[in-house]
Amino acid sequence: MSNLKHVAIAGATGAVGAEMIRCLEERNYPVGQLTLLASARSAGKTLKFKGEDIVIKELTKDSFKGVDVALFSAGGDISREFA
Repeated sequence: MSNLKHVAIAGATGAVGAEMIRCLEERNYPVGQLTLLASARSAGKTLKFKGEDIVIKELTKDSFKGVDVALFSAGGDISREFA
């Protein structure tokens, strides 16, 4: 059984989201799949994780299906709505 996790970061395009991505890399967290979530305005753009381009997806109520670890750097109201 693999210990790799499917991790999602809501608010990935903000300063806190960027720091979360950096921490996952620096600490060599066992990420098998990384889902980056943000507003519709940012969907389709990319951010780097371990040298790979990850496409940002729009945050929706279904964004966390199959996710093992969800990290929220979005505003308080958004975090409460989706948590």
